[in-house]
Amino acid sequence: MPENEAEPWEYSLYIPNDLRAVTVSRRTLRLILTMHGLIGLVDVAELLAAELVSNAVRHTKGPAALRVRWAAGVLRIGAWDADPEPPEPPRAWEQGVDLEEGRGLALVRACSDLWGWHPLARQGNRGKFVWCELAAV
Repeated sequence: MPENEAEPWEYSLYIPNDLRAVTVSRRTLRLILTMHGLIGLVDVAELLAAELVSNAVRHTKGPAALRVRWAAGVLRIGAWDADPEPPEPPRAWEQGVDLEEGRGLALVRACSDLWGWHPLARQGNRGKFVWCELAAV
């Protein structure tokens, strides 16, 4: 079980609109989870964070952020970006169809316990926050 399971924590990593941010986000998340004793969630969490951050930097023009929160045995991973438009709905895998892209949110839906998004407006800035959750087992 993770150390200090009862104590919630949260981290934010602000990233530029650069595809290299996906790798930085994955490695940072791995370090955070390892330091908090959540090694069992690392592989799936890295995959989910990579999909969320990749969408944020590939489909928008502004900055983005990775946010990670632990509370009550649940890990929430989210990506903020400056585009207020909703994410495209998850595409299902179709038998015999090999899509090169567009499956990211379907992967998030399949691998997380819960996912969603909501628009954000703070201090005149607009955008959205796409998130997913993993429960510690």
